[in-house]
Amino acid sequence: MIEEKFAYGRSFIHGLDPKTRIIASIALSFAAALCDNIYIATGYFIISIILIAMAGLNPIDVIHRLKPLFWFLLMIWIILPLTFDGDIMYRFHWFKITEQGVILCCKITIKSITILLIFTALIATMTVASLGNGLHRLYVPDKMVFLLLMSYRYIAVIEEEYKRLLRAAKFRGFNPKTNLHSYKTFAYLAGMLFVRASVRAQRVYQAMLCRGFNQKFHTLDVYQSNRLNSIFLIGIFATSLSLVICEIMWA
Repeated sequence: MIEEKFAYGRSFIHGLDPKTRIIASIALSFAAALCDNIYIATGYFIISIILIAMAGLNPIDVIHRLKPLFWFLLMIWIILPLTFDGDIMYRFHWFKITEQGVILCCKITIKSITILLIFTALIATMTVASLGNGLHRLYVPDKMVFLLLMSYRYIAVIEEEYKRLLRAAKFRGFNPKTNLHSYKTFAYLAGMLFVRASVRAQRVYQAMLCRGFNQKFHTLDVYQSNRLNSIFLIGIFATSLSLVICEIMWA
């Protein structure tokens, strides 16, 4: 199974309705993504840090979650200041760094980290089952919800099946190399994996029908409506709207 490291806790964020968290994360991330002012973007970043603190997440674990993004941002900082047209801040022969390129890199960095922190604080702090429940209550089509839940459940199963097939091939003397035989072997492994996945999918579907599956999403989780959810959502919308108005007035 895919690890749900942040999904279990007793913080204020963990106690919110999944539907509320989904709406809040979408609204706040859209506002942050459309922001073009670096100072306003910093305000969204501060909000994301506050949400991480409210969720009670370990900063070290959050930084580990951000590592893949850091590699992407590193490439942006290497390429963009050297290729973006604008006022030259530093020049050495053909090597030049533009002010507009550095500012754009700062905006991309702040907004990227902010959006990922928002989704970490609001979405990663719920289980996939709770996420499916929230999407269902937001009237997302049932087929998309089922696809999400089944993909989550069986992607690890398919990975284990692939490892089992590869291990069996190595027991028979297969040694991966950059030659035609290795490519053909991996192609056979991929084909066998799809065949086994298809057979397993049919068995799972038949088992679900035997247990009364009727194309509807059912869950044992019950979330009572309370003022905290409404207050939190109103606060997120009010904060986002205030920052949008500030950016419009600043322009």
